[in-house]
Amino acid sequence: MYVIVVGGGKVGFYLAKTLLAEGHEVILIERDPVRSATLSQALNTIVLQGDGAEAELLEQAGMGRADVAVAVTGEDEDNLVVCQVAKRKFNVPRTIARINNPKNETIFKKLGIDVTVSSTDAILAQIEAQIPAHSLVHLLNLRAAGAAIVDVKLAHDSPAIGRPLRELNIPRDANISLIIRGSTGVVPHGDTVMQTGDDVIAVTSLKSEDTLRGILIGTGTGG
Repeated sequence: MYVIVVGGGKVGFYLAKTLLAEGHEVILIERDPVRSATLSQALNTIVLQGDGAEAELLEQAGMGRADVAVAVTGEDEDNLVVCQVAKRKFNVPRTIARINNPKNETIFKKLGIDVTVSSTDAILAQIEAQIPAHSLVHLLNLRAAGAAIVDVKLAHDSPAIGRPLRELNIPRDANISLIIRGSTGVVPHGDTVMQTGDDVIAVTSLKSEDTLRGILIGTGTGG
């Protein structure tokens, strides 16, 4: 696989290093001349010095035959431009952009970026997972569709404990997809009885998330 990485900071460096170790063909683009020279020696691969948002440099890097274009600079605007040029001018099959401000994720998606990665969201998810008072954790926000995949672990005081799924009055725009019980995955049906410690994975619309919270953990608008 041929991957072009734009941005030679720590993220770009370790990404390129890992991809090279796995046997992929990688070219790294870095704007700073001193940094690009250092990266070239450290990675023992081609590092182009210049502005990765410029179509001429991307063409020189061989963007036309790239399988994946990854933009991981410290500027969201630059990452957006790189991915748009890669997608629209060079028809790269897959574009991945680092997002430094999570508020920009919707814009990136609407403009056709295939994958966005927000370190802020990833860190928040890990923090939320450790806070019992906020045990409904977003696994994946499907903002464009107005939905979310969520995961909640049922505590002993959950109002759902001991009740079959069909009696929980789950909203029509929410669905319990999987229950992880110990080391076993259970595909639930109407007669499935909820137990303490069940790890419940559900798909819900964003507007019904609070209702689902009330049903499963006893807070929010539902109950």
